[in-house]
Amino acid sequence: MKNIRNMDVEWGYTGELGPEHWHTLCDWFSTGAKYPYQSPVNLSKELINGGTTDRAIAFHYKTEEFTEKEFKNTFHFVPPNTESYVIFEDEKYYLTDIHFHTPSEHTFDGEHCPLEFHLVHMNNSGDNLVVGCLFMITKEDNKFSKKQAAFVWNSETHQQWFDPSIFLPEKKSHFHYLGSLTTPPTKGPVHWFVFDTVQEMDHDFFQRIDEGMLPFNNRPVQSLNGRKIYFSE
Repeated sequence: MKNIRNMDVEWGYTGELGPEHWHTLCDWFSTGAKYPYQSPVNLSKELINGGTTDRAIAFHYKTEEFTEKEFKNTFHFVPPNTESYVIFEDEKYYLTDIHFHTPSEHTFDGEHCPLEFHLVHMNNSGDNLVVGCLFMITKEDNKFSKKQAAFVWNSETHQQWFDPSIFLPEKKSHFHYLGSLTTPPTKGPVHWFVFDTVQEMDHDFFQRIDEGMLPFNNRPVQSLNGRKIYFSE
């Protein structure tokens, strides 16, 4: 195994570079894969074993600058100033990245959705918290439609300005569990919050960010290994 880091190691979603082989590609990936609570997972209200106690997460998002980037086999919105954040258990986690997977990585009752966005956060200690939002893709009018979407897009500089709250559903009920990153090095623990509302994503908006991307980039569902699944209304 090569003792080199994620951005230096080629990996993908098929063949010898696919998910079942990630842990063999370098020492760093191998170490991350040893964390027992891997993501994504299947989620269902029948699987709730941690109770429906309040796992409140407070969103403090604002309109800010994002830079368009393509790496790790998908499209990313990266905020250079990390002005938006969430608070969970009195800890502040700053929004550092927004990207998507097709089809969804998490499943509801064993079923994938066409699209899942991940809003990745990090606290000052380097711990991650990720919010998952699942979508159907539609040509019907929705909040991402051109005439409604609050995106200011500079195609020449690959910059955007928007409020990341646009990715969140109106109803904030969600699953919460401890898991891992879903791309190498798949390290954990990561606090996962996955909204149970499946939203609508505008077809034209999605085509704009999906151009040239992989036809699928979802890690397969992982075993729960006895972990707690919570649900908050």
